[in-house]
Amino acid sequence: MLKRILIVLLVLVLLVAGGWYWASRPDKARLSEQAVTGRSPQLSETRSQSVPTVGIAKPVGWNGGKPTAAAGLQVAAFADRLEHPRWLYRLPNGDVLVAETNSPPREGGGVTGWVMNKLLGQAGAAVPSPNRITLLRDSNGDGVADQRSALLTGLNSPTGMALVGPWLYVANTDALVRFPFTPGQTRITAKPEKIVDLPGGGNHWARNVIAAADGKSVFVSVGSSSNIAENGLEAEGPTYTAAGVAEMARASTKPGRAMILQVFPDTKTLRVYAWGLRNPNGMAFEPKSGALWTVVNERDMLGSDMPPDYLTQVDFGAFYGWPWIYWGGYVDRRVTPERPDLREYTRRPDFALGAHTAPLGLAFASDAKLGGNWANGAFIGLHGSWNREPKSGYKVVFVPFADNGFPVREAKPVDLLTGFLAPDGKTVHGRPVGVITDAGGALLVADDVGNMIWRVSAKP
Repeated sequence: MLKRILIVLLVLVLLVAGGWYWASRPDKARLSEQAVTGRSPQLSETRSQSVPTVGIAKPVGWNGGKPTAAAGLQVAAFADRLEHPRWLYRLPNGDVLVAETNSPPREGGGVTGWVMNKLLGQAGAAVPSPNRITLLRDSNGDGVADQRSALLTGLNSPTGMALVGPWLYVANTDALVRFPFTPGQTRITAKPEKIVDLPGGGNHWARNVIAAADGKSVFVSVGSSSNIAENGLEAEGPTYTAAGVAEMARASTKPGRAMILQVFPDTKTLRVYAWGLRNPNGMAFEPKSGALWTVVNERDMLGSDMPPDYLTQVDFGAFYGWPWIYWGGYVDRRVTPERPDLREYTRRPDFALGAHTAPLGLAFASDAKLGGNWANGAFIGLHGSWNREPKSGYKVVFVPFADNGFPVREAKPVDLLTGFLAPDGKTVHGRPVGVITDAGGALLVADDVGNMIWRVSAKP
């Protein structure tokens, strides 16, 4: 027995020593963050890693400071002293809902679980989930929330919110639920009505929800449970073992992972709307075309330059590559069994956002009043990298759109709100997540590490 214990201890020591060795010589980016952006990003050879590059910025708070807005804009606190605010939703009366939330307790233990918890702790993301939706009200219109109340409590790692008719829909990590609600209420005491179960567990716990224009259905985003299905395709849901694209589009019984679902609340049924999206979060309708768009976090451990996270239009039945393919045709040889038959069906994303920038929030500028430079395009919250050296993301960017409903052909992301990552690159004041416009046309940004909501407006 003692001999076994000694062997286990020796293995642990070797793992830790090896981890420190590789961490001391991480894969470093050879391209700039901007180079791997746009409709035609610069793509390089991948550098597969058995031990990942780990770059965690230590949270230090704002200590009276604030982010830096682009020229012609100003930023101030809309609300402070929140608990891990991640997602925002504006009600018709101007009230703002904020999901104060975090990952549920992660499954599994041992060395892997311990390391993951350590990394999350360093990033400020290991705090228990408040499981609350808070209502914020700016009663005098001065750009600061002066009233707040706990609208809903006792949820399960909630993220997305959507008001459809008399119902407020909430996307918990494991189910889409709804509550009877009338704008103006400050507290909901009714019990939730479950619409559909959603797959939970593993990585990528956040579920978003957005209502279709006709109000008859809602779209729900569900991220993968893993990086590249390393725990087996079965863990990503039965649909990932389907024979091909046609079978996936017809699947409507048990939802899988890495996809956007279309849910029909009246019948409590669903269908796969699009798949192969590793971790879609923010969803929004482009105002000119009415098309659904999303931002997606791509895979890790292929080096600091690859592959790009992205913004893309989402078409019904479309396949975007995960886990077998990235950026519309590049095969990830790490994934087995291979699926060369899917390559010709893989949709190329519309706009690259840089490698490992972790885009989460998405809002179009249809009702923003920030000036002409920000009038037609998409606001995106880049939560920030952990698998890149130097770090990328940690800011809010704007992607200019043309009148055809797609990004301007030669456009690059434009920095709108920066200063979350300290100049030393080792510490972070906050991390942007959800983005929406408020009733006055300003941009609200949820900062889950800084525990703030920032309001960006045009200078007088």
